Amino acid sequence: MCLPGRSMRRYELIAPCHFGLEAVLKREINDLGYDIISVEDGRVTFAGDEVAVCRANIFLRTAERVLIKIGSFHAVTFDELFEKTKALKWEEFIPQDGKFWVAKAASVKSKLFSPSDIQSIMKKAIVERLKAVYKISWFPETGESFPLRVFLMKDEVVIGLDTTGDSLHKRGYRKLTAKAPIAENLAAALIMLTPWKKDRILVDPFCGSGTFPIEAAMMAANMAPGMNREFTAENWQHIVDRKCWYNTIDEAQDLVDADAQPDIQGYDIDEQMVAIARENAKLAGVDHMIHFQKRPVAALSHPKKYGFIITNPPYGERLEEKKDLPLLYQTLGQRFSALDSWSMYMITSYENAEQDIGRKAEKNRKIYNGMMKTYFYQFPGPKPPKRRDV
Repeated sequence: MCLPGRSMRRYELIAPCHFGLEAVLKREINDLGYDIISVEDGRVTFAGDEVAVCRANIFLRTAERVLIKIGSFHAVTFDELFEKTKALKWEEFIPQDGKFWVAKAASVKSKLFSPSDIQSIMKKAIVERLKAVYKISWFPETGESFPLRVFLMKDEVVIGLDTTGDSLHKRGYRKLTAKAPIAENLAAALIMLTPWKKDRILVDPFCGSGTFPIEAAMMAANMAPGMNREFTAENWQHIVDRKCWYNTIDEAQDLVDADAQPDIQGYDIDEQMVAIARENAKLAGVDHMIHFQKRPVAALSHPKKYGFIITNPPYGERLEEKKDLPLLYQTLGQRFSALDSWSMYMITSYENAEQDIGRKAEKNRKIYNGMMKTYFYQFPGPKPPKRRDV
C-alpha cells in the first residue's frame, strides 16, 4: 500500500515494445508478478494497480512506455470515434486544469487512417465531455500533462494514458551517442534473448557509445533501468500517490548488487567513441565494471573460453560505407572462429552477413529497429562444463 486507508484501483496497463520482442517483455512482466491480459504485435497488456505503474516504469528493461488503458471500442467513422471517445470517463483521470492531447495516433488496416484527424477529433470529444462534467466552457490547461496514445488496428480503437513521458529507452545515462546508436531497451532485450549470465565474459567489438556493455553491466548489478529518471505520472497524485514512487525507488536501490564484478569489454576503432562510451558508463554508475578500449575488430581475441560476443556492427546504411562491409564481416567471422568455445549474437540489416562471416546462424530473428528491418543472428557455442563442488 502507498497510503493507509487508500484503496488501490485496478488498471489494464499497456506496455509497447519493439516488434519481435513481445515474448521478452511478457517474461519481464511475469517476473514482476503481474498477470498478462494479452500479447499483440508490439505491445503487452497486463493487470496492475498504482504500484504496478511505478514498478513497471522503473523495472522494465525492454518496454518503451507504460500506458493506463482508458478504453477500447470499434469505430469506422469519425462520428463514431467522436461519440465513443466522449462516452469514456475522462474526468476520472484528467483534472479541470489538466493539459491533455493525443500525442500519437497509429492506424493499421483501419478505415480511419489519418493520424492528424484522429488526434484533433479525439481532443474535441474529450473537451466536450469535460466541459459538461466540470461545467466550464474553456480549459486553461495550466496544470499537469496528460499525454494520450491511440492505436487503431482493424477498426478497433485502444486509448492509453501515457504515464512515462520520454520513452523508457532514455535511462538518463546516454548523454553522447554514436552515429547509429542502438536503443537501450532494444539492447537490453537482445541480451535477454541470449543465455549470457554475469559470470560469463561479454565482448562488444563495435561498442560505439557503449550501450550493450552498459546494459549488460546494469543487469549484472541488478540495477533497475528507470532508477535515475523522471516520469510524467509522478505528478498525478490523484492517480498514483507520490509515496508509491518513493517506495519503488527504495525497492530498486535495495536490490542493487554493489559487489558485482562481471567481465564486460567494449572495443571500438574510434578513440572518440571509446571516450564517449566511458563517459556514458560513468553516468550509469557502471564504469568500474566495464573495460573499454580502442581496438579494431581484426585484433579481437581473448585467452579464456566460453565467452560471448554481443554486438551491433555497421550496417552500411550510408552508400560510401557499403563497400567496406564484406571485409568487415569476413574479419569478424575469422576472429570469431579463432575464439575457442565462444558464442556470437549480432543484430544487423546487412543481407550478406552470414555469407561473409562464413557460417550459417543457428537461428535468426526478425526485429524492427524503428522502421528498419534487421535480423538478430545467433551463433551459440557449447555450454561450459558444470563446476564440481570440491
